[in-house]
Amino acid sequence: MKFLVAGELNLDLVLQNYLSFPALGQETLVEDVTLTLGSSGAICAAGLAKLGNTVSFTGKLGCDSWADSCLEFLSKLGVDHSRVLRDSSVKTGITVSISSPKDRAMVTYLGAMAANRAEDIAGAGFEGLDHLHVSSIFLQRALRPGLKSLLAEARAHGLTTSIDPGFDPEEKWGHDVIEMLAEVDVFLPNEVELEGITGESDPERALRTLENGRTLTVAKLGSRGCAALHEGALLRADAFKVQPVDTTGAGDSFNAGFLHAWRRKAPLREALRFGTACGAISTLGVGGTTTQATVEQAMELSGLTGFRAD
Repeated sequence: MKFLVAGELNLDLVLQNYLSFPALGQETLVEDVTLTLGSSGAICAAGLAKLGNTVSFTGKLGCDSWADSCLEFLSKLGVDHSRVLRDSSVKTGITVSISSPKDRAMVTYLGAMAANRAEDIAGAGFEGLDHLHVSSIFLQRALRPGLKSLLAEARAHGLTTSIDPGFDPEEKWGHDVIEMLAEVDVFLPNEVELEGITGESDPERALRTLENGRTLTVAKLGSRGCAALHEGALLRADAFKVQPVDTTGAGDSFNAGFLHAWRRKAPLREALRFGTACGAISTLGVGGTTTQATVEQAMELSGLTGFRAD
């Protein structure tokens, strides 16, 4: 299966296990620090590659050492970066992730992430690709205005499409997100994003708000697993009990697992369970890509032996 991931690219500086959460005017200590590949899209791309898919990444970087590091990480993770553009007028972005085993907070400098445009992505064409996944649409500010047209063009070339919206730092969300779902096959928000976009705090009501006759919306609910509507009824998959080390990128690893199974026409219940297993396994190491699941690991944890054609 050949995936194209259109996303933000940055490094993650992960400050692990704080003694107390930082407050203005105070200093706190952490137990460890890691510099690794960040960004929702890159972590999803790495997860898809780990599962055995052919993955290309498209995005924008500056012409600096942080950009060099991002490309080196992608290469090591088996992700093709020949479509990544470099622009000397912008700096490569970075995220500082302050994490604990239960949750994390992030501070991001967007830099080149905000400069990627729809025409940059479409210009390289869609030949030979099966699926387009787009991440963090609120961070990719130059991409968002042309995103619906880009998705429509990808669909016209026979690709299926998916979006992980990511968090809106301005918390404006915007009705255009709902409008662009007309061109989206799979929508993958977490519970905070789902409420922000729909205005509904109850996941089931929020899922019903987004029903449009074509888009499958999968709500990632953290420790409560995930949920989606199937033939009008709510279908849930429970979270797996693991001892998490770092939750960075768990939702993106879920995306990779779910899309891997969904594109292989697995029944929805199995795809949800497989994605949940991939998300859980990714929390067993520091950073989003260090302990992502293989197919065999996800099958073992999920109790699946293979996907039955839907």
